[in-house]
Amino acid sequence: MAADASSTNAPKTDTLNAPIAPKTVKLTVDGRAIEAPEGTPLLQAMLDAGLDLPHYCYHPKLSIDGSCRLCQVKIEGMPKLQISCNTQVRDGMVVHTADAEVELARRGVLELLLINHPLDCPICDKAGECWLQNYAMRFGSRHARTLEPRRKHQKRVDIGERMLLDQERCILCRRCVRFCREISKTGELAVFNLGDRSVLDVYDRRLDNDYYSICTADICPVGALESKDFHHRIRVWFLQETANVCPGCSNGCNIMVSEYRNRIWRLTPRRNDAVNDTWMCDYGRLDYKFVDAPERLRTPMVAESGALAQTTWQEALARASAEIAALKARHGGAAMGAVVSPHLTNEENFCFGELMRAAGGDKVAMATRRGAADDFLIKAEKAPNARGVRELGLVSGDDDGLGELLRAAEAGDLKGLYLCGDDLLETLAPELLNAVLGRLELLIVQTLRLDLRLSAATVVFPTTTFAEKDGSFTNYAGRVQRIYKANRNGAGMAQRRRGLHPSAQRFRRR
Repeated sequence: MAADASSTNAPKTDTLNAPIAPKTVKLTVDGRAIEAPEGTPLLQAMLDAGLDLPHYCYHPKLSIDGSCRLCQVKIEGMPKLQISCNTQVRDGMVVHTADAEVELARRGVLELLLINHPLDCPICDKAGECWLQNYAMRFGSRHARTLEPRRKHQKRVDIGERMLLDQERCILCRRCVRFCREISKTGELAVFNLGDRSVLDVYDRRLDNDYYSICTADICPVGALESKDFHHRIRVWFLQETANVCPGCSNGCNIMVSEYRNRIWRLTPRRNDAVNDTWMCDYGRLDYKFVDAPERLRTPMVAESGALAQTTWQEALARASAEIAALKARHGGAAMGAVVSPHLTNEENFCFGELMRAAGGDKVAMATRRGAADDFLIKAEKAPNARGVRELGLVSGDDDGLGELLRAAEAGDLKGLYLCGDDLLETLAPELLNAVLGRLELLIVQTLRLDLRLSAATVVFPTTTFAEKDGSFTNYAGRVQRIYKANRNGAGMAQRRRGLHPSAQRFRRR
């Protein structure tokens, strides 16, 4: 599902089919000289140059709509104002964005948008990151000239399993309509009726089958489309954001983790044109509550008198070391095996590989959950770093060494197992899992939550999630991407937004 041609210019080719770089043109905006590739929309060229020009309907990954009229500018040689989103740059162009005529037109557009917009800011989820608020304060009038009551439409309309619609707040930019037609290709949303009776609504089908439906809330410049998961939960100005990577599958979508008081409140997509553009699926977006789940394992546990009991880290590490040394003395290092986790970072898995080499264990495998996939962002491997484990050389074979490990267990050659994560529990059939675990003399587990099937473990270590550590993941395409520990200690804005590419910062609100 590629971006529309209006937001990405296909390179020309010569007779040998080699791509030719687009010609660079020079133009002047408010007395400042800038450069842009030929064919670039004027608005995009100005945004890329760091200019802050107001706009609503334009989005770099969607087709050009030209409906909001807020991006009008004055271009020398043209008889009237032009919308910059649908005007291509040309060499020698002279543009004015702060001309009196431009400011009057901009103020008029905002006045028309605000005529029927409800005064919902105190209860709107978008308050604090709403571009109708921002532009009304910067460019709008402080007084209304209308006496008629505001138009009434439906509020809090349930349009899907994960989405709500407030028709009164909609400014009819049609970003969401274009997204459903061009990106998710599901086409549920549309603008119905004409003129001042126009209203955003759904056809007879809801957004339940759109696995990217919450992206419509991301690109909505106001609070018309809202995620049920985030609805009326917290004010956005309390949130501290950290650049990270979605752990839901091997695609490695770039995200922002929004945290407040040591709790994650939402995940939102972060722009990376090489990975996920500006989108992410609903499954990955909503898969964060396990981080703060009350059943998470917080302290190490060791087996005492036939049952697991909490202990200190020092005692648990000493017990694990002693048990591995004893097993090695009885059966040799080859009797120790391990299942590495595709949810650990490259750095953690490297250290784990060094540990297994020191222990003499040569039976290392990886179990990875698999599930539904599509031809856009959702991948079948439901882990962020399976390729990273393979490229570290920790596992081999089409089954990532799992078959060899199981055969060693069945033959009685595997006496001890260090199990990272719970993917193995979801991958193996219950009877096979019980047979493997039942033959072990030593089981050491590193997991987020203790499963009853692992109650025979000698030592259990808690582990960390993607939001609680620094490191890197390698996605399915081999791209190594940094992850950062979510701000848990009140760090400043610079630290919270570290790792952001300039383009990601520029379109963060999109």
